[in-house]
Amino acid sequence: MRRIVCSIVLIFSLLLSVNSLYPQTVCAKTTAEKIKEAEAEKKQTEEQKKQTEAKKETLENTKDKLEGYLDDLNDNLTEISENLSELEEQIDAKEKEIEQTGNELVDAKAQETNQYELMKRRIKYMYEQGEESYLERFLQSKSYADFLNKAEYVEKVEEYDRRMLESLIALKESIEEKEQKLKSEMDDLQALQQDIENEKSKVATLVNSTTGSLASTAGQLVAAQSEEAAYEAELAKQEQELKALKKQLAEEQAMSQKAAGMSWRDISELSFEAGDRDLLAAIIHCEAGAEPYSGQVAVGAVVINRMRSAAYPNSMVGVIYAPRQFSPVASGRLAARLAQGASSSCYAAADEAMRGSTPVGNCLYFRTVLPQIKGQVIGNHVFY
Repeated sequence: MRRIVCSIVLIFSLLLSVNSLYPQTVCAKTTAEKIKEAEAEKKQTEEQKKQTEAKKETLENTKDKLEGYLDDLNDNLTEISENLSELEEQIDAKEKEIEQTGNELVDAKAQETNQYELMKRRIKYMYEQGEESYLERFLQSKSYADFLNKAEYVEKVEEYDRRMLESLIALKESIEEKEQKLKSEMDDLQALQQDIENEKSKVATLVNSTTGSLASTAGQLVAAQSEEAAYEAELAKQEQELKALKKQLAEEQAMSQKAAGMSWRDISELSFEAGDRDLLAAIIHCEAGAEPYSGQVAVGAVVINRMRSAAYPNSMVGVIYAPRQFSPVASGRLAARLAQGASSSCYAAADEAMRGSTPVGNCLYFRTVLPQIKGQVIGNHVFY
């Protein structure tokens, strides 16, 4: 029957942990040690929270700067767009002016051509009529005054044609110069428009890049805020755990004081059940398997002392399987060791402890050595 039970326990232990089958020195953590670890973890969390707060502050500053820079860029982009709109209006007006000047130039060229043709026809007429015909007309004048009037008329017509032609030529040249000037101004405006378009493109690229950086920073800020909130929640949890551990420590200290003032059973008053020897040897193996023999006896003595104290159960099973007392119980290592069997020295230590041998007096606790815990040190353990 015992073989069947051991086999079942062995299978269960293998499912829990393969590594637990090998000899290890695993001491149950005392409440004081747990408090120390909890305080260290809390301090680490506080440091991480502090780093996250600094990171968040940096991100907030970066975000503010990016938002300010983006506002400046948008203002710049708005100004550039307004300049472009104004420039486009100037270009439209200049195009209309060039078109009007072109029409004026066409008219001037037409007038010049007409005047030139008119002069050619007059000259041709005079050439075809000849000098005798003109002389005959002058001689046919009714009076000297009429003669002078006719001569003056011919001279004025010639002078008029000459002046009109010169005026038209000057007008045409003036319009051509104006047209060239307008075209040059148009080229300058178009070049300026291209420069502003290029600047607008650069600013738009900066706006897009800054917007992307701002979005990335905002995302990092949200992540940092979430991380900070997580650390705050973790700190609150650790505070509660630390509070509970301190309460437990106070209860343990009260229990120790209570136990010191209560009656102690004599070793002869204890009764051991079948399997208690195996159970005690197994817990000794788990807690002090690599410790010197005196340390193994001391661990066994702590278990027996608890059985003797009125503050604890008076059975081996009740003491060892009490909640949160021996970590090998919860981890499954004790069950595995029971199935595999303890070492011969651990059995010898169990026998000696069960006979009442106690190298640590009435100590009820043990743990790995810590400077702040005063007690009897044997090997790597302090008993108190």
